[in-house]
This record gives sequence, structure tokens and C-alpha cells, in this order.
Amino acid sequence: MENKHIEALKKIVGDDNVYSDKAHLRAYSYDATKQRFEPELVVFPRNENDVSNILKYCNEHKTLITPRGAGSGFTGGSLPVNGGIILAFEKHMNKILEIDEANMVAVVEPGVINTDLQNAVEQKGLFYPPDPASMDYTTLGGNVSENAGGMRAAKYGITKDYVMAMRAVLPNGDIIRAGKRTIKDVAGYNIAGILIANEGTLAVITEITLKLIPKPRFKKSYIASFPDVENAMNAVFKSLANGANPVAMEFLDKLVIKALKQKLNADLPENAGAILIGDIDGNVQEDILFQEGILEKSFKENGCFDFKTSNNEKESNEIWYARRNASPATTIYGTLKLNEDISVPRSKLPVALNGIYKIGEKYGFEIPCFGHAGDGNIHVNVMVKDKNNLEEVEKGHKAIKEIFELVIDLGGTLSGEHGIGISKAEFMNIAFSEAELNLFKQIKKTFDPNGILNPGKMGI
Repeated sequence: MENKHIEALKKIVGDDNVYSDKAHLRAYSYDATKQRFEPELVVFPRNENDVSNILKYCNEHKTLITPRGAGSGFTGGSLPVNGGIILAFEKHMNKILEIDEANMVAVVEPGVINTDLQNAVEQKGLFYPPDPASMDYTTLGGNVSENAGGMRAAKYGITKDYVMAMRAVLPNGDIIRAGKRTIKDVAGYNIAGILIANEGTLAVITEITLKLIPKPRFKKSYIASFPDVENAMNAVFKSLANGANPVAMEFLDKLVIKALKQKLNADLPENAGAILIGDIDGNVQEDILFQEGILEKSFKENGCFDFKTSNNEKESNEIWYARRNASPATTIYGTLKLNEDISVPRSKLPVALNGIYKIGEKYGFEIPCFGHAGDGNIHVNVMVKDKNNLEEVEKGHKAIKEIFELVIDLGGTLSGEHGIGISKAEFMNIAFSEAELNLFKQIKKTFDPNGILNPGKMGI
């Protein structure tokens, strides 16, 4: 990057907020995909006005910008694949601006950590439900940009269900407000809806207004064992149809169970072909007991041979131990994990999983699966035994493509919560028609005619 551009940006944000040294460039070159693309510059805006001035300058000089939160994404959404500037928010724009108890909303800057908001609102008896696995370090700006999910989605939904409004800066530097703090708002196009999950390709989010709900007073965890995955998946949608409303309904298949027992000596039933784990909550104990009863009855009608619930927090943590360690345990099956987060209608879970296992047999891979059964979101892990065997790696990618084709045929989607980024961009034509992809490109062109914002993402 030419020195004149660096000096111009320093005049906007100050010398101590612009870095081109190797340490900063390396630190902002990767995410959870473990791929590396170094930026040419790292810039820390102090406020919305800085963001506006930065974008205006970069738009005039056709300088590329990649907005970045914590860099915890699994699809490369925050990687500067074409160089340019990383716009990083964690240094300054990381404040909870307001917790409005009367209207039950919180107003935050994009660099606020998810857990920090949860802790702050819970001190006031309120609750922000979206809980991605990375919530202890992921930022709310990143959550909105990727429409993050989490384990509580079965009952409470995902990030989009809590975004009421936002402020954002367009690539030309214009500042806009999308949405309102009001419960009802049907004036104009739903621009906030378009900006959710835009992966930083349309605008830079500078402020988010989030809906809060009252925090439930009671919670209990459960674990249920089944002879096979088909029984467990049938139990999921049948229990929900019978009136169950669990906070979470997570599943582990037999390969994950085997891995947990072998690697971590987890105390799980020897003969379990699948396990369901989750929470139920409510404001009165009677509601907890009612939910527990529906789950136990529905589960046992669908093959459950062991159903347990927690009596205290210690027992709850013991139940959740298996689910929290599912991902690292699967490394017993290979040195390279090709993991995807496909999602299907809940009733299609048995068909989807059986199809995935058949694809594994076809290519000779173990494919342990776990995830959010309550909302149909499966974490699929194609395990390549030797990451240095290029032929095996290529076969792994072919298996992933076939899994995507299966999922789309079942009415599902390429991603339930991780996004598209660069990892899934090549598969967008499986999920969308040419007319739909052209519409995406037109939307991108309307917001960002010079193509400076996070280029190379989502196949557009």
C-alpha cells in the first residue's frame, strides 16, 4: 500500500490506530479455517465517524476493505483474500451503549463480546438468547454479519430474531439507520434484514439494537440414549409436535459417542447408537416438570432406553460435557477434518443422516455427525485419515459436494450458522438458480458499486 494512503488514514484515526508491521498483518491474516491471507494494513476505527471517513476515502481510491470482529468464523468471511485493509473493531468500538429495561432492548457497538452482553443484561433480570459456541470471544457485529446460531436456537431462534435495528456505513461513507426500536415497523424496505448475514459485503455495521426477553427462573438438563440415530431423530420432531419446547436439543451419533469414550473416557452407554442432550427452562417448576414429562414419554415411544435429568448445576455440566467436547474428540478418525454445518427441515433429519453415512461408505470415510437436532442443523465431519495424501483430500472434497447436493434435494441449505465466505462460495450454484445469484450480484452492486467491501465472498 502506498505511503500516501497510510498517512491519509492516520490523519483520520491517529497514528496509533494504523499498523503495517508484520506482527499485525499476521495476527489479522487468519480465522478458524486456518487459511492465511495477509492484509496490507490494519486500521482500528474509534467511532462511526471514523468508519465513514475511512470508507469514503477508500471508495474514492478503490482500496479494498474487510471488516473484522474476532476472526472466529469457520468459512473465511473475515479474511482479506485480495489484500487491502482490515477494519478491526475490538480495540475501540466495543461498548454496550445502553440497556433499556423498559423496552427490553440493548444497544451495542459491533466489537462487544457476545458473553459480555449476556452477563450485563442478566444482572438486570433480562436475557439475550443467541449462544454460538464461540460466544466467549465472538463479537456481536460478527454474529449479525453471519447470522450466528447456537444451541438455544431450538426454542429461542437465532441472531436475526433479535436484531431490531442497526446503524451502518455504506461504502461511499453515507451513514444509514435500518430498522427501529419499536416492536412494529412496516415503513419501507427491510434493509436491516438484508444486512443480517451480509458477511461485510454490503455495509459496515457500527451500532446494533437487540431485543431482550425476561430471563427464565429455572432450568434443567436432560440426556437420552437411543439404539440408533433414526430413532433419535424421529424422537426429535415427534416430541416437538407433541408440545415439547426445549431450550436445546443436541445430538451425538455413534461415531461421536465412540470417540468421546475412546479419547476422553466419557461415561456414556456402551450400546447407544445416538444420544440427545439439552435443556428445558421456565418460570415455574410445574412448567419444567411438564416439559420433562413430554420429552420422556415421546423419547421412550421412539426407542429411548435411558433418560436422565439433572438435579443441580454440577449434574448439568456433567451432562453437557459430551456435547461440548464432541468436536475435538472426532480427531481420532483422521488428521484432517472437513466440517460443514448443513441444515434440513427437522422431519428430514433421518433421511439426511442416512444419506451422509452412505456417502461416507462410498468414499471410505468415517463421517461423525453432531449438532442442533432441535432446528435441523447438522455438523458434518468428513474425516480424512492423512491430510498429506492429496488423493484422499480430493476425495473428501468430492464427498462434501455430494453431501451439499443431498441436503439441497431435501429442501435444506448449505449453512445453518457458519455462513458462506470463501469456503462454500463454489457451491452456491447448487443452492441457488442463476436468476437468484444474479439478484445477489445486483444487490451487491447497488450497495457497493466499486466492489471495495470484502470482495470474493459468497460467490458474488
